[in-house]
Amino acid sequence: MNYLEAIILGIVQGLTEFLPVSSSGHLELAKVIFGDNSVPKESLTFTVVLHFATALSTLVIFRKDVIEIIKGLFQFKKNEEFMFSVKIIISMIPATIIGLMFEEELEAFFNGNVLLVGFMLLITGLLLFLADKAKNTNKNVSNLNAFIIGISQAIAMLPGISRSGATISSSVLLGVDRTKAARFSFLMVVPLILGKVAKDFMGGSISFSDENFGVMAAGFAASFIAGLLACSWMISLVKKSKLYYFSAYCFIVGTIAIGYAYFYM
Repeated sequence: MNYLEAIILGIVQGLTEFLPVSSSGHLELAKVIFGDNSVPKESLTFTVVLHFATALSTLVIFRKDVIEIIKGLFQFKKNEEFMFSVKIIISMIPATIIGLMFEEELEAFFNGNVLLVGFMLLITGLLLFLADKAKNTNKNVSNLNAFIIGISQAIAMLPGISRSGATISSSVLLGVDRTKAARFSFLMVVPLILGKVAKDFMGGSISFSDENFGVMAAGFAASFIAGLLACSWMISLVKKSKLYYFSAYCFIVGTIAIGYAYFYM
């Protein structure tokens, strides 16, 4: 992988992490287009680095919320910030369990499986279509909602299922206010990504050689900048109920991917 390819992949990750079209799915499709021959472990390492960049962009966009949550937690009482943090923890349970128990099986999916990505994009498109038709409410995320949304996040570990699309759609279909659904969706993934990166670093799964450090850094920077732009844009789109555009996009790209897998692979 050269610098240009890394930057393009970083931009793809930054945009698609927040836009509900599956960042992992698009990264896998992009790797096939670029002819990426890396083994699944190396491919997943680059994916984790790009996800780390978008996690940082989330913290920047929601910095006021994060600061308020931290301040509330240090009050050491059962306040709004404490309850929100509890819901974030609850939402992390499904993905944490699946990630720890089936890590090797999940890594195997990141090997340019275009057919799988295509079918998963169709599912993402259906979720977005249904969510866009749902009525908006002023309902907050409950503990039960948080767990169900967490299951959606766990399923979205498959390439082609959009994490933001699955979690926001699940929230809206559960009757959660659209703005609150977007906020919860973007904040709930940050601890998981940071935890995954820390685990891989400490476990030695991620290491940077002199040969790939520059390429990784270029992809990281591109993903971070694109993530800042996409996160702000997505919040606006969710408020305006414009998810059907992305639903149509997922259906189109998913169908093309399936056709490509059947006829050209």
